[in-house]
Amino acid sequence: MDERRGRFEAQVLPHLDAAYRFARWLTRSPDDADDLVQDAILRAFRGFDALRGSNVKAWLLTIIRNCYSTSLQRQGRGGLVSLPEDHEEQNEALVAEAPGPESMAIQADVGRSLEQVMRLLPDEYREILILREFEDMDYREIAMVINAPIGTVMSRLARARAALKKHWLVQHEDHAHAAP
Repeated sequence: MDERRGRFEAQVLPHLDAAYRFARWLTRSPDDADDLVQDAILRAFRGFDALRGSNVKAWLLTIIRNCYSTSLQRQGRGGLVSLPEDHEEQNEALVAEAPGPESMAIQADVGRSLEQVMRLLPDEYREILILREFEDMDYREIAMVINAPIGTVMSRLARARAALKKHWLVQHEDHAHAAP
């Protein structure tokens, strides 16, 4: 058991940050993401002996996605979006570590804008953008995670990028017209 645990920790735990980021984008809640990752890690440990191949990251993110789908079905909701609390911090991951105050304000605004626009996208678009653009996975890895052919990944990614661009432009056009 100790050897199995050691192999699991060595192969799976390096991808824990990616799993949390993916879960955070899916759930839109830090607490729900924590619960989702915990559930997924337990399932991954139980099924670790069945892992075939060397792409542990794709395997783990597939488990995250499946756990999320299961939790949605259990809750009987179809992907409702929870609104952020006023005190909830907005996506600190997009803020550079040591910029000046002006740069920090701009980066925070861009991060909030990106999160708002990403929330407008359907789940299937949001998850594929996260896997490609934030987790830097290739098409084959994404296809493994979402259990779809590579052609579907490519076309869905193109549609997701187009939808993101459209929402981004609409949001910023609205802000430009609102400015004095």
